[in-house]
Amino acid sequence: IKAPWPSVGVDLFQFESLDMCRRLLSGVCLASPSTGAAGMTDNIPLQPVRHKKRHDNKNRNGCCPWSRCCGMGDFRPRTVWLGHPEKREQRYPRNVINNQKYNFFTFLPGVLFNQFKYFFNLYFLLLACSQFVNELRLGALYTYWVPLGFVLIITIVREAVEEIRCYCRDKEVNSQIYSKLSTRGCKLKSFPADMIFLRTSERNGSCFLRTDQLDGETDWKLRLPVACTQRLPTAADLLQIRSYVYAEEPNIDIHNFIGTFTREDGDPPVNESLSIENTLWASTVIASGTVVGVVIYTGKELRSVMNTSNPRHKVGLFDLEVNCLTKILFGALVVVSLVMVALQHFAGRWYLQIFRFLLLFSNIVPISLRVNLDMGKMVFSWMIRRDSKIPGTVVRASTIPEQLGRISYLLTDKTGTLTQNEMVFRRLHLGTVAYGMDSMDEVQSHVFSAYTQPSHDAPASRAPAATKVRKTISSRVHEAVKAIALVHCVTPVYEANGVTDQAEAEQHYEDTCRVYQAASPDEVSLVQWTESVGLTLVGRDHNSMQLRTPSGQILNFTILQIFPFTYESKRMGIIVRDESTGEISFYMKGADVVMAGIVQYNDWLEEECGNMAREGLRVLVVSKKSLTEEQYQDFEARYIQAKLSVHDRSLKVATVIESLEMEMELLCLTGVEDQLQADVRPTLEILRNAGIKVWMLTGDKLETATCTAKNAHLVTRNQDIHIFRSVTTRGEAHLELNAFRRKHDCALVISGDSLEVCLKFYEYEFMELACQCPAVVCCRCAPTQKAQIVRLLQERTGKLTCAVGDGGNDVSMIQEADCGVGVEGKEGKQASLAADFSVTQFKHLGRLLMVHGRNSYKRSAGLSQFVIHRSLCISTMQAVFSSVFYFASVPLYQGFLIIGYSTIYTMFPVFSLVLDKDVKSEVAMLYPELYKDLLKGRPLSFKTFLIWVLISIYQGSIIMYGALLLFESEFVHIVAISFTSLILTELLMVALTIQTWHWLMIVAELLSLACYIASLVFLHEFIDVYFIATLSFLWKVTVITLVSCLPLYILKYLRRRFSPPNYSKLTS
Repeated sequence: IKAPWPSVGVDLFQFESLDMCRRLLSGVCLASPSTGAAGMTDNIPLQPVRHKKRHDNKNRNGCCPWSRCCGMGDFRPRTVWLGHPEKREQRYPRNVINNQKYNFFTFLPGVLFNQFKYFFNLYFLLLACSQFVNELRLGALYTYWVPLGFVLIITIVREAVEEIRCYCRDKEVNSQIYSKLSTRGCKLKSFPADMIFLRTSERNGSCFLRTDQLDGETDWKLRLPVACTQRLPTAADLLQIRSYVYAEEPNIDIHNFIGTFTREDGDPPVNESLSIENTLWASTVIASGTVVGVVIYTGKELRSVMNTSNPRHKVGLFDLEVNCLTKILFGALVVVSLVMVALQHFAGRWYLQIFRFLLLFSNIVPISLRVNLDMGKMVFSWMIRRDSKIPGTVVRASTIPEQLGRISYLLTDKTGTLTQNEMVFRRLHLGTVAYGMDSMDEVQSHVFSAYTQPSHDAPASRAPAATKVRKTISSRVHEAVKAIALVHCVTPVYEANGVTDQAEAEQHYEDTCRVYQAASPDEVSLVQWTESVGLTLVGRDHNSMQLRTPSGQILNFTILQIFPFTYESKRMGIIVRDESTGEISFYMKGADVVMAGIVQYNDWLEEECGNMAREGLRVLVVSKKSLTEEQYQDFEARYIQAKLSVHDRSLKVATVIESLEMEMELLCLTGVEDQLQADVRPTLEILRNAGIKVWMLTGDKLETATCTAKNAHLVTRNQDIHIFRSVTTRGEAHLELNAFRRKHDCALVISGDSLEVCLKFYEYEFMELACQCPAVVCCRCAPTQKAQIVRLLQERTGKLTCAVGDGGNDVSMIQEADCGVGVEGKEGKQASLAADFSVTQFKHLGRLLMVHGRNSYKRSAGLSQFVIHRSLCISTMQAVFSSVFYFASVPLYQGFLIIGYSTIYTMFPVFSLVLDKDVKSEVAMLYPELYKDLLKGRPLSFKTFLIWVLISIYQGSIIMYGALLLFESEFVHIVAISFTSLILTELLMVALTIQTWHWLMIVAELLSLACYIASLVFLHEFIDVYFIATLSFLWKVTVITLVSCLPLYILKYLRRRFSPPNYSKLTS
């Protein structure tokens, strides 16, 4: 059913769960207002597919420049009535995507304006228009208008193709279908907007959300519905009650929310406070069951959109360098024109002569340079898409492929980019014995024997004081597995699978219908492992937990207290009572740094934790303490008293808990691995050897990020890691920066909060120190913080950055970087659609940079300099010609000769340089050090530019003076000799420049030569056809061409012989 678009406060939605392993949210389901809100045209993207529309902040304020007049300019709080659109107090933005730059009417004017707003395009337009003035005309109109028209047609076609692709992408996303809640009910697969959670079908009255698309965290977040709406008999009753939601004004904070829910027809009226626990933000995924919510924010007011910075219009560094060279050429053009007029002693109407010389030497600034480079970029993009070794790669920004060849900093996300986000249990260590993946069957047999031997119940009934007897391996393994199966916050959820319905699966604990929800994938992997060895978590609610033994017996435990994991405590604990024995046990697990002071003395904990960490495993220490009834009652009384305290509540609660955390029995260590993406380690090594510094920016925890950095070899084995301690004040930041300054060749790990403090007070000092680090890991980073780091790197270093990510929280970073690369993965396509380049795996990044980036940059540099050389040659000849003939402003070549020179006679050979390469792709991948040479920008520099200018002046002068010396009687012979020598010189120079021949290059050379010879028949107006058939013509052209090219070939040979470049050593 294609329902009307949802709008704020009008529509209620019911959502069905997504299987958390296979059906993760692939994109945001978009919506737009229902008919009650028609007429508003705010095109703010909910999912940033490919932003090119707006580049300033004023257009974020509404649908149009007049949005403030429409009352839509400012974000305001709102009162949202359930199911009553007529009570809406304000209008809200449409919830649609529109990433197009133009519409049908503005396309042509917009493209032309964007072309001619730049000086040099406007310069060529003015040149062409000047030919309508008789006193300035130097030849036929088409000699100026045809090249300009060709450039414009290429640009218009390219823009049209991009606009059509953008339109199709927007249409695909905006056409997603959803259903609206009515009295009959409905179901929907994803959240179309920000909502308040009203009710759920889950028995425990809560649900879990996955927020990795929003904040990058892989933890499942617990969400609670509004209490009074959860108690309603059916979802349809929501439309019968008189109630409303008060919501704060839209803001960027994804971790907090302030609001209230009021039901007026209750007796008495109900007024409940709302917090972040009651929200369902767009870009999140439901774990199980169905939920119902009411829309409060849409369009530009969504939290996900407000955390997506406006994309900037990316102009490649190479283009800026070419523009700089073009400005130099324009300066040379003006100087040459003034010199020519000065040598005439400014006689007569000298100002008109200046304009005529500007027109005469206009070839110094080549109009074909821009179109050649644009067409070259299209070829480079096509090559990237067609590379079979990086299948599925998409180029969305065809204007910056050469940027990939000069990356100095690579900033990457962790979850889903470097890792697969799949936790696998790898190691159980008991101190004297360790079990790996190949010995899990022994653990399984120990667990099985513990629950099947008749004496199983006897030890359990013993008093805690009698347990000092040395335990057997079997009992130690059993105790460790039992502890791991109990100390967690995992909830088993049962879903219908087509054979068994949900109620039946829940009643009989069907294994095929069960999935686990938790706030951490680590915990899920631990519980899945205990299931694999025989002890299965089959049920849980707020107060109890059920485990199933290998024999099918159900063990019931009452949950007395839970102490959740926090970033500060680095541990979590649980107190449970075994219903069969009445035994009360306090279990705890946590990081080794805190657990070392809690467990009883031992001589193996620190060493084994270090060994497992070096293997890239996340290590948790598991411990236990048995409590008597009296001990627990005393603790509970003190705990309740501490929680009722008004002053220093957190400190008092922590003190009471810590009174239990003493002399605990160390049970085991667990090692869990977050599996890396394929070939992440060799790819990072290639990037490091290429001189690229890699920074990891993640929203995940510090310990997780550090462990992944070690596991992926982002931090090498011989490098120290400096963990920047948490700072909140300027003084603390100053002390910590001084401590960090004393470290050398050390990787930095810092949290987002500490980073914010450092950037606030010591931005320059921090960035200076961080840029010296071989690797940097920033954890707990907000999406806007990631973009801020990219921006600071660009400003402080002036180097090119590349950002890689796969989730919606990476979009800001990707759009801010000089090159944005999106990885299509489990977290959907938001990053991929917003990026300049899209790959399917992180390992493809190596080939994208080392091969395609390197080739694109070197080819673009060679092509641009050769186009400049081609223009300077003919301009030098014109200057020599004018100087010899008393500085007359008379063109040497007219009509088709001047057009044909830069098109059919030389275009194909020169453009074939885009196929040239210095080394094979296998060599470029094997020796990434070749990439490091490009970071200095040597292929296109003032030095190489000056060399090409000198070559052009030399060849242009030789050809012109040679023709003047060797011509016999008629002026037309000068044209024939010089023009033919010029064409042959250009063809030979292309052959001299090429390093690896391609069959298309040979075809281009022969085709151009054939075109010139064939066209001589039609050029009798400019060239004496009878003269070119004589032997005299042939030997003169041959001598002039050899003199212009042979010395350069000899110099090139000597240079390669005595000072060969790096790549030539490898190819030989």
